[in-house]
Amino acid sequence: MKIRQTPHLVIPAGTKVLTRTGERVGIVSHTPAAPEHAYRVRFADGGEASYHRQDLTIFKHTDAEVPGAPETASLRRFVIYQCIVGSRAYGLDHESSDVDRRGFYLPPADLHWSLAGVPDQIENDEECYWELEKFLRLALKANPNILECLYSPLVEVCTPLARELIGMREVFLSRHIHRTYNSYVLSQFKKLEQDLRNGHALRWKHVMHLIRLLLSGIVVLREGFVPLRVEGHRERLLAIRAGEIPWEEVEAWRLRLHRELDEAYEVTSLPEHPDYGRANAFLLKARRHAAAPDYAQETAE
Repeated sequence: MKIRQTPHLVIPAGTKVLTRTGERVGIVSHTPAAPEHAYRVRFADGGEASYHRQDLTIFKHTDAEVPGAPETASLRRFVIYQCIVGSRAYGLDHESSDVDRRGFYLPPADLHWSLAGVPDQIENDEECYWELEKFLRLALKANPNILECLYSPLVEVCTPLARELIGMREVFLSRHIHRTYNSYVLSQFKKLEQDLRNGHALRWKHVMHLIRLLLSGIVVLREGFVPLRVEGHRERLLAIRAGEIPWEEVEAWRLRLHRELDEAYEVTSLPEHPDYGRANAFLLKARRHAAAPDYAQETAE
């Protein structure tokens, strides 16, 4: 397996971070779809700046404020769902591709209720896991990274409780998909066009994933599930990543896909909103499960 020199794990919007240069504390206001693209961070004075993933550290405020906060490594054993996403799940990988693992974890109630609390996510250089409530909130907002976790065909860990959530994953699909996918791709292509005008090299891998996201959104609205395998589009997407397709042709394809996304929205059978009630009921059940006296011991075995 290829060893990464710097971490390239997703930091969700809203996460408190510490910049490694200048040591400023801010909140992530925009999360990119690809690791080579920059994050936007908003500071207390209202200013914003762009940073790459290697320039940011998740601000673990509980460690500094309350003694006895759990070590991130010790929380790893409470991961109840783990899957592979990214290029290997899409069928766009090559022999040197990284293995991107994502999922969610359910901490014992005693840790969750304590003053120290638990982090919204735990991560290392190759993995990222969201605390269950954070994961559910992002799924309800139609976050593409989270939805793809729920539909990944490459599942490595799935406890009975996690299997129950996978069994009801359709509750997170709604017409919000159109707004989330459409607006993100539009904003990213505006930045790419600005890069072109300024004479900067295009990040073709990022372009490829933006097109893939539109293709995925169309299927979600039309068919009611989140596809990861790119199937018939694989060769064309790989050609984009290699920079073999002219920008004008990529742009024309993007515009067609936006129109198809709009058309799919008009005829979709997905509800206006996700099923907040069922998601909340599952969270309450999971919290009760984590409050059981033998839960911590059970996960240690």
